[in-house]
Amino acid sequence: MGFATDSIDGFLASLASKSPTPGGGSVVPIVGALGAALAQMVVSYSVDRKSLVNHQAFLHDAKSRLERARTMLLTLADADAAAYGVLNDAMKRPKDDPQRAKLVADAAGDAIAPPRATMALGIDLLRLFEELGPKSNPWLASDLRIAAILAECLVRCSVENVRINLGLLGDAEAAAVIEAECKRSCEEGVRRCQVVRQSNAV
Repeated sequence: MGFATDSIDGFLASLASKSPTPGGGSVVPIVGALGAALAQMVVSYSVDRKSLVNHQAFLHDAKSRLERARTMLLTLADADAAAYGVLNDAMKRPKDDPQRAKLVADAAGDAIAPPRATMALGIDLLRLFEELGPKSNPWLASDLRIAAILAECLVRCSVENVRINLGLLGDAEAAAVIEAECKRSCEEGVRRCQVVRQSNAV
């Protein structure tokens, strides 16, 4: 059924249990979905506001983009749990299994994909929030700032979920490229979040 249809209490109970999934890889996109939903609230209180009449086209587009982001993030939470399950199974294979190394490397690559996509989506959200700041209802500035902090958290935590499996790829060159991407994303996330946090308030 997926996390999108789970209750908050049900998800927390599953998270707290002695089970490999859900884990941090599922928590992170759900945190991002909370940030996207909070930004949607900001937009909802900005649409049709007379003082923001010149930004209505942008606001309607932003609302649609945030809705898509929420859906994508919940899908990524499910994808992460599924990919980690496969990696966990591969890691349990006997060390002398001749297929183990390839199975682990392939599963690690698949397990890196969801948090890597989540990281990129977090940057997209922060770019949107940065533009949204001066074009949204100033009375909800603190909500937008919280959404930005959650999006930055999304980026930073996604990086942790990527890095934990880089050593399992068996490809130092590919790992170095992804690590550089993680570093750039963290730096951009901090910078853009700070811009949103300094945006005008009432």
